[in-house]
Amino acid sequence: MPTPDRLLVPLTLLITLTLTSCSAPDPADPAPSTATAAEDPAGGSAEPPLGDGHGAIDGAAEVAEPQLHLITLDPAGSVELLDLADETRTTLGEVPGTTATSTDGRYLFASSAEGTLTVIDSGVWTWDHEDHFHYYRAEPRIVGTVEGDGEAVVTPGDSGTGVFFPDSGEGMILDKDALGKGEISTVTQVSTDPHTGMFVPLPGSLQLLTGAGPDGTGDTVQAYDADGRAVPDASAECVDAQGTITTRVGTVIGCDDGALLATVSNGDVEFERIAYPAGIAVDRATGFSARKGRPTVAAVAGDQGLWLLDTRQREWQFLATEQPLRRVTAVDDREGHVVALTDAGTVLVLSSGTGETIGETEPLLEETIADPTLLDGVELVTDQQRSYLNAPAEQQLYEIDFADDARIARTFPTDDAPVFFTETGR
Repeated sequence: MPTPDRLLVPLTLLITLTLTSCSAPDPADPAPSTATAAEDPAGGSAEPPLGDGHGAIDGAAEVAEPQLHLITLDPAGSVELLDLADETRTTLGEVPGTTATSTDGRYLFASSAEGTLTVIDSGVWTWDHEDHFHYYRAEPRIVGTVEGDGEAVVTPGDSGTGVFFPDSGEGMILDKDALGKGEISTVTQVSTDPHTGMFVPLPGSLQLLTGAGPDGTGDTVQAYDADGRAVPDASAECVDAQGTITTRVGTVIGCDDGALLATVSNGDVEFERIAYPAGIAVDRATGFSARKGRPTVAAVAGDQGLWLLDTRQREWQFLATEQPLRRVTAVDDREGHVVALTDAGTVLVLSSGTGETIGETEPLLEETIADPTLLDGVELVTDQQRSYLNAPAEQQLYEIDFADDARIARTFPTDDAPVFFTETGR
């Protein structure tokens, strides 16, 4: 099996996306702008036509600004949406037994240890058109479930959502258009040996599946076409594959020696290996987080600090911290803000240029830290202006202004413990 550092594989794409004339070069840090739309009486905009090339979905309204919401699940599985604009709350139903969640900025994917994956549509999303954005709003709902063996690993992508069941080795790509219509269907299905791995969508009709290694972890990455067939000579070594994220540049998968960056251009899959810098003996990255779509991503480096991976420059940067970190995310704005949650429950704002701490909150999770069973669901998410943190035992959600010395901008009390949460509408 070929495993060179760079592999180019010809492939005919089955899906072609035609962009409209509003495309333009990608700026370094695009500020949100508004697409032209007819105003409706409620102050939003008229329903956009289906398939207009701007992320429009039949039944959704295009609006003038992002419709940011926080979505939470409490211990009983009650799903609640909090509108960050007017602070109204909407209860969607119950998804009991949730043990892990993930999101693509619109849908929340709630996995259970028994193998049920529930898809929740927040009804708000942003369409990234590279040099500007379009914003949409529809009715939120619980779409349905996917059944498998054990807790699913979910990896959202631009063209679909990858679902992999490690206990059985079964993988599938959920049809993004069908989800928007309130239906669950798959566009690709694959089967491999059971292992700790992932099935990762790429642009168009391609996807990456980790291959089972002798120790039960992923040790290779193989490209598959829309029919679930392995693309010949389209694989790369990735020992102990853990963690993935999609940036403006491509898709990252963490390996024991660094990162594997996969990009697609003109029907070719290209793999590039980004090795860790020599002489830095710290723990590897096993999970990545960043402001959606940005090229620089962050990862916790054991108890020594954090890693930053610049996918444009293809280079790692290690920042040491005095306090061990539990979560970290890269804002990747012009000021180079990095936001981190320490093991002590404080939120730090760091400079990616110097590693200096430029803001710090008081401890926000003292009661949650005292109950370790709640810590797995604690998340730190960031958009262009704010960071958000859930505090389950405290029954609070925090909005943090990272550009203003980690100031607590707003606090939202919850009726029960927000054991899982994320931000949607991004």
